[in-house]
Amino acid sequence: MGDEPTAQASARRVWRRPMLSRGSTEAHRASTPLELFFDLCFVVAVAQAASQLHHALADGQLAHGLLGYATVFFAIWWAWMNFTWFASAYDTDDVPYRLATLVQIAGALILAAGVPRAFDTSDFAIVTLGYVVMRVALVLQWLRAAREARAERACALRYAVGVAVCQIGWVARLALPDPWRTAAFIPLALLEIAVPVWAERVGSTHWHPGHIAERYGLFTLIVLGESVAAATTAVQSGLDSGQAIGDLLSLAAGGLLIVFSMWWLYFDQHADETLSSSNLASFVWGYGHYLIFAAAAGVGAGLGVAVDHASGHAHLPAWGAGAAVAVPVALYLLSVWLLHTGAQPLRRLDYPLAAMLILAAMAAGEAVLVIGLLAAALVAVRLLARPPGAEAERA
Repeated sequence: MGDEPTAQASARRVWRRPMLSRGSTEAHRASTPLELFFDLCFVVAVAQAASQLHHALADGQLAHGLLGYATVFFAIWWAWMNFTWFASAYDTDDVPYRLATLVQIAGALILAAGVPRAFDTSDFAIVTLGYVVMRVALVLQWLRAAREARAERACALRYAVGVAVCQIGWVARLALPDPWRTAAFIPLALLEIAVPVWAERVGSTHWHPGHIAERYGLFTLIVLGESVAAATTAVQSGLDSGQAIGDLLSLAAGGLLIVFSMWWLYFDQHADETLSSSNLASFVWGYGHYLIFAAAAGVGAGLGVAVDHASGHAHLPAWGAGAAVAVPVALYLLSVWLLHTGAQPLRRLDYPLAAMLILAAMAAGEAVLVIGLLAAALVAVRLLARPPGAEAERA
């Protein structure tokens, strides 16, 4: 009997813990199973966006496809990024935190369900609903942090207010006629991006640089995996339609070289030092990953377009099919170059040179294979340029 109150108190502590800032230098700060589950569910929305981009490009609807992809991917990326940085600072892993995170996952799945309608008829109602569900759950998390982590109260309240105001704007956007609804996306997106800058002016959240770098790296892996899955599905469709196996082998080999090289180049550098240098550097690094993630998913869509063109199912010229792969690969390389090569990117001009050669290769015969060989050549150049002993230092 004497031990019962202690056992009850222990149970309450497991059910709910104070939401306090975690240390930015905490040892062994790794991604949690909940965060990994969050990423896997979010990639469903990424796959939907990439699939719709694939079909739009194959049908020759360039402007429509790119605009729809950019807007939908912004919602996916921004919701993922906001959760990731919040979790790095305030992950209590108690029951209320887990439930709020599962609500955000449900919102991501609602958003994914609305992606085809957004592309086909420019109806963003379901996408907006899913986005609002995710963001309302995040507002509740920030309000909890404001109540319990009093040292960061002002910053947390600014986050909660800023996110809530933005959601009102996204819902109001649905009532606008089509030209104005499209035009309203840019100011609302800029307002979303400005919220962290405004909130952090009254105090910084204590996110963990190593944890953030790992989270971004893991999401990059998942998006690259989605590209591999999309390319595999496209090749399978080509085989089912009776396409020549030689053409498919060339596309498959080029696609594998591209994705393998993208993985190698991204993880060739450590981001911890960049994230630890200043708030400005961390904002640029975090925001810049929109291009890396969008380009990585876009490669899968482009490989699908290349397979469709080879089988005669794409309504665009050969150079257009090559561009569907070359443009996202070049954008990916340039983004990695600017974000991951440190304070003096001009010392590594091999990245932009490779990007230019890849863009030129869009008009070549067997464009996908040529692009893959160029990407692999960049990996080889980076390995040869590495100073002696660099591998030992990385280890």
